[in-house]
Amino acid sequence: MNGVADRRVFLGTIGALVALAWMTLWIWDRSPYGRYLDHGRLGEIGATSLLTPVVLYLIGWTLMTTAMMLPTTIPLLEIFRRLTARRPERSQLMTLLIAGYLGVWVAFGAAAHLADWILHELVERNPWLEANAYVIGAGTLLLAGAFQFSRLKYRCLDKCRAPLSFVMEYWRGSHDRRNALFLGVHHGLFCLGCCWALMLLMFGVGVGNIGWMLSLGMIMAVEKNMPWGRRLSRPLGAILVGWGMIIFLNHF
Repeated sequence: MNGVADRRVFLGTIGALVALAWMTLWIWDRSPYGRYLDHGRLGEIGATSLLTPVVLYLIGWTLMTTAMMLPTTIPLLEIFRRLTARRPERSQLMTLLIAGYLGVWVAFGAAAHLADWILHELVERNPWLEANAYVIGAGTLLLAGAFQFSRLKYRCLDKCRAPLSFVMEYWRGSHDRRNALFLGVHHGLFCLGCCWALMLLMFGVGVGNIGWMLSLGMIMAVEKNMPWGRRLSRPLGAILVGWGMIIFLNHF
């Protein structure tokens, strides 16, 4: 297979995977089980244990991160495809890379869900918080907005915006399968460091909210991949901080 045809197959496969994730979420959201995409309503499931709601949440979160975050990694995946194009195990290496990347986001989703569950337990035990639940949403907006101005945000963003140097730094040694997996994990960690605060906004609107997913996914793709994307971060931070402040002021 020549380079052009190989690239078309690669882009078609990634596109089909992302499209399948979007379609599954869209169908799920409009089905009788759509309410289970909202992490705040998982407790309504009539299960005898916590396993069912946790599994449903992780499935929804994995679909969401595949739909939103995988497209933002295409420049890195394309570089890796070229480097491994002549290897017989290239498909396996690419799969390990993607699995490592998505695995980081799934781990973050599990931790965030646990933290969110603890927060809901605290709200139920605190009459003031229960009566002023807007504080949590506004606080999340302020946190996400403030993080857009942080050094950590820009350090991680700059790493994500230099996929070639990133691959050359982490793709080395003789253990190809392990290195492919760890390359995905390392890229996932820097991507997480860049975008975790924006992803927290999904907890305020429901994991499967298609409109928010599209909006945030486009913003993160632009930040990471467009030549002028880095300049978007601070204006977005100002908008989020302003939005959070407006919510606070409207309750005084």
